[in-house]
Parts: sequence; C-alpha cells; structure tokens
Amino acid sequence: MKTAVGAGIALSSLAYLFFATHDAMIKLLVESTTVWQILFCRSIVILIGCFVLGGRSLARETMSSPTLRPMMLRSLFLLAAWLCYFNAAKHLPLADLTTLYFAAPIAAILLAIPILGEKVPLTSWIAVITGFVGVVIASNPTGISTGWPVYLALVAAVCWAIATTLLRTTSQNASSMVQMAMTNVFFLALTAPMALASWTMPGGASQILLLAVGVIGGLGQLSYFEALRRAPISVIAPLEYTALIWAFALGYAIWKDVPGPNVWAGAVLIAAAGLIVLVAQGRRRAA
Repeated sequence: MKTAVGAGIALSSLAYLFFATHDAMIKLLVESTTVWQILFCRSIVILIGCFVLGGRSLARETMSSPTLRPMMLRSLFLLAAWLCYFNAAKHLPLADLTTLYFAAPIAAILLAIPILGEKVPLTSWIAVITGFVGVVIASNPTGISTGWPVYLALVAAVCWAIATTLLRTTSQNASSMVQMAMTNVFFLALTAPMALASWTMPGGASQILLLAVGVIGGLGQLSYFEALRRAPISVIAPLEYTALIWAFALGYAIWKDVPGPNVWAGAVLIAAAGLIVLVAQGRRRAA
C-alpha cells in the first residue's frame, strides 16, 4: 500500500507536467481555434490512442462497466470546469484567475472527507495551505473585484474538485483505459454540436498542435487516473500546485516571460508543499 502511494505521488507529479504542457499548447491554439474545436479534436486523438492500446475488447468493457453513469456525471462537471475557466480567462488577469482556480485542491480535500470518508492528515492540510499561499504570492493578485468572472473562476475550481472526487470513487472499479475511453466519448458527444457549428479548418501548424494536445492530454489523463488508483486525494491534491512551476518554466521557454522576485518566492513555497507530502509519505513508509 505504501509503495502504491509513492507511485501515485510520482504519477500525479508527472500528470501535472503533462497538463501544464497541454495548457501551454492550448494557449497557442486559442488564438486561431475555438475551445470547442480544441476539446473535440483532443477527444478524438485520445480515443484513437485508447482503442489502439486497449484493443477490440475495450469497447465491450467500456459499455458494460458499472462506472458508466458516474463517469458521465464526472464528464459534465469536467466540461463545466473547462468552460467556466476559459470564459473567466477572457475577463480576468492571469494572476487573479490562477489564484482563484487554485482553490481546487482545498475544495478537493474538503469533499474527500464526507464523500470518500478520507481521514486527511495534518501534513496534507499544511501542504495544501502552504501551496495556496505560494500561488497567491507568485501570482501577485491585485484589485480582485467581485463580479461574474470571479464567480466563474470559483465555480471552475469547485467543478474540477468534484470531478476529481468522482474519479476517485470510480478508479477502483474500472481500468484507467476504460475510464479514459468513457470520459472522452462523453466529451466528444458534449462538444461536437458547438465544435462543428463553429468549425474552421486549421492550418498546418495548428493541425500539429491539435494532434500534440491530444497526445499530451492523453498521457496526462493516463498518469492522473493511475495516480488516483494508488493514492488518496488528500495526498494527490497538494501536488497540483506544482503545475504552476511548470507553467512558469514553459512561459519562459515559449514566450520569454521572466518570473519576478514574487514568482520565485511563491515557487519556493509551492515546491515546499510538494516536499511536505513526500517527506510525510517517507516517514509513514519507514514507520
């Protein structure tokens, strides 16, 4: 069990690296392609990968899985999180949006207590609060005023937390490949009407990026699903803050964004949050 939790920590950290890369690619794509079209194409690529790896039996396993309805509900919350996040991004500075959205790990831990019956150790609370403080310092939000964009960002965080909690409830009853297939079938059905209605033929570079978004997004999903099969949310949630460090690195590599002193200070706290989880898990393993 302790070895499994350690693997869950490693897989979740890898997943957040994939997700950060995935988000950077989407940031490049949204300049010429709608979010609906991006999500639609991403789901197609991931589904093709699932059936190539899972073989002919995957469709039968997916249709007969007892997690079909919970995964459908999770997909709705996940789509709601994406739509709220991207609509809020049109009206909020990135610093404010990031700070609000990173309330998700706290919401996930709070939901895990009544829904999953998890006993959240003190170290997880310390880690998640340390990470959130780091995000606030790094993002340096100023002048956040109330209004519907702020509420949308908070709704996105809560929807993501609910989707994560629902995934933990189904992760023990279906393989990661089955869960990925179900998630992306639902996503394909939900995004198809708007994607096809607003369809524009992407150029050569955009086509490559759309393919890459699907591949990287699929690897991120597989890593994340496998992580939740091995470790409780109270361990996984604080590690979500590491995505911000990857985002800073990618921002510099792609757009030459140079982090300021507040970013480095926040990054130290975010890294500390991850180390708290790792050290606490190491002590439990040695006990």
